[in-house]
Amino acid sequence: MPTDAAHARYPLSQGVNPWLVTAAVMLPTFMEVLDTAIASVALPYIAGSLSASNDEATWVLTSYLVANAVILPASNWFARKFGRKRFLMTCVVIFTIASFFCGAAPTLGVILLARIMQGAGGGALQPLSQAILLESFPLAQRSMAMAAYGLGIVLAPVLGPTLGGWLTDTFSWRYAFYINIPVGILAIAMIHRFVHDPPYIKHAKVGPFDNLGFGLLCVWTGCLQVVLDKGQEDDWFGAVWVRWAVVALVVALVWWIWRSWSNPDGLVNLHALKDRNFRTGCFMIALLGMCIYITIAMLPLYYQEVMGYTAFWAGLVVGPRGLGSFIGSPIIGVLGSRIDNRKLLSAGFLGFGACAMLFGSVDLNIGPLTLLLPIILTGFALSFVFVPLATMTTSTIPYKEMGNATGLFNMLRNIGGSVGISMATTAVIRRSDLHQTYLAGHLAPSSWLLQQKAGMMAGFLSHRLGPAAARPGSYGLLYGQMQQQSALLAYVDVFRWTALLAFFCAAATWLFKKPPKHGSLPPGVH
Repeated sequence: MPTDAAHARYPLSQGVNPWLVTAAVMLPTFMEVLDTAIASVALPYIAGSLSASNDEATWVLTSYLVANAVILPASNWFARKFGRKRFLMTCVVIFTIASFFCGAAPTLGVILLARIMQGAGGGALQPLSQAILLESFPLAQRSMAMAAYGLGIVLAPVLGPTLGGWLTDTFSWRYAFYINIPVGILAIAMIHRFVHDPPYIKHAKVGPFDNLGFGLLCVWTGCLQVVLDKGQEDDWFGAVWVRWAVVALVVALVWWIWRSWSNPDGLVNLHALKDRNFRTGCFMIALLGMCIYITIAMLPLYYQEVMGYTAFWAGLVVGPRGLGSFIGSPIIGVLGSRIDNRKLLSAGFLGFGACAMLFGSVDLNIGPLTLLLPIILTGFALSFVFVPLATMTTSTIPYKEMGNATGLFNMLRNIGGSVGISMATTAVIRRSDLHQTYLAGHLAPSSWLLQQKAGMMAGFLSHRLGPAAARPGSYGLLYGQMQQQSALLAYVDVFRWTALLAFFCAAATWLFKKPPKHGSLPPGVH
């Protein structure tokens, strides 16, 4: 039992050193966010192993994000009903078991079901961890607490591709999921030892579960994801089922908003959006989700699909972002209490946008070290984005509303990430076709340059394939080069659009009200 002296020293964490609480809750959070990105470099291998296309394999990422997002708003109710500690441990157990089924999946359908189960189990980990951290530290130390949280959130999706690539090349893509099993067991032990429920959770009076609100949430998020994932295959609104799915999406979304606003005992209390900083933060986190998950998903695919890298080398090339995160997180933890967080946030988005522009300047001659500096700076910039954003968004939210607020905040990040991945995947497919059509228009059969190149290739191939097959083979090689160039231009377009979105976010940062001084409590905080 904690002593009186311990209670006096650590009043919010019930006698436990808050850094031990931080380690306990960050382990499952790190594991959950890591799993969002660890499969990104393994997508071509998953697609080949399960007889799926690359765009179908991206459903492994998006289905996880959507299932994660559905559970996020409900996490506050479950935490109050069953106790935060018990619910957190249950979620880790579900996540760990689902990880096993992901690794053992024999078909695409099975792994998608397992990923939905995994996303549902992991959905509550982030808001619960964030709420526990914010309540375990005094207000004056919130920047350091959020720096530790931000380190895990930013570092996990950065290290994920490197670890996933090494496991995929060394063993199998299935071990990218099996690795969660020992980590989950350790997380359960640490939560059981160091995490305790606050008094208001232990004695909370919880109303009935909002079945209608939860059902509506499942409908509109599910319709959104199906439309985003399958719309490209069926020419979007050219398909009747897409139009009906969009109608169901709009009806369910409007109904859910109305119910969440008018029902005080609903699944989500949208009245928190009356707070200007929280409202702005929710808007910004959705855009941040789009930016970060586009780069997480697209950059490893670019190195594998266009440049021909293995999973390990693709992960290794993008892995140095972790170095930038390691450097940036402690710096932002110190600066967060001394400098206007709006300036830090704006600088972070500008840095991220500049790096995305550099990604958009690539060509087929780049090497593994060409983008090393921009990749490191991306991790550094993300540290300056996430920590000030989370701090300002929750700065005026009362402790008792923290679970509801963080659930909604993280839900919108995942929705933004899922939308971003689907939009980027669609853009790569369509822009690649567009660029290929444009390039083909400049390669008429009578072109002397085309005939010269084809003749040179035919002369080379004739010694290996014979004169009869050399000429068709040369045109096949030229067509393959045109496809590679078209894919390159498509990825360049996506990276540049991501940069423009980041620059817009840098300007939108100033919608935040100036945060209160750390020396005084914001209104409503106890």
